[in-house]
Amino acid sequence: MLSDNNRQKSLKRRFLLILGVTAFISFCLLGLMIIFWDNMLPNLSKIQKIGFGIIIIVYALVRFSRLLKKDPYEQ
Repeated sequence: MLSDNNRQKSLKRRFLLILGVTAFISFCLLGLMIIFWDNMLPNLSKIQKIGFGIIIIVYALVRFSRLLKKDPYEQ
């Protein structure tokens, strides 16, 4: 008999976890590309590029933290 902590995740939950991790990695890479790649968004100043990159990375962290939050209605 399995307890609640050891229950296997459903196929849908596993798929959404993989998709969420992929989105997290993609958003983090996009934020780092904006910050460090000079040819990306050349019409913005360096300060604006850093700010925009940080906003994208914070957004990725928020999405990832919401992904890990347990749904109270999930069985």
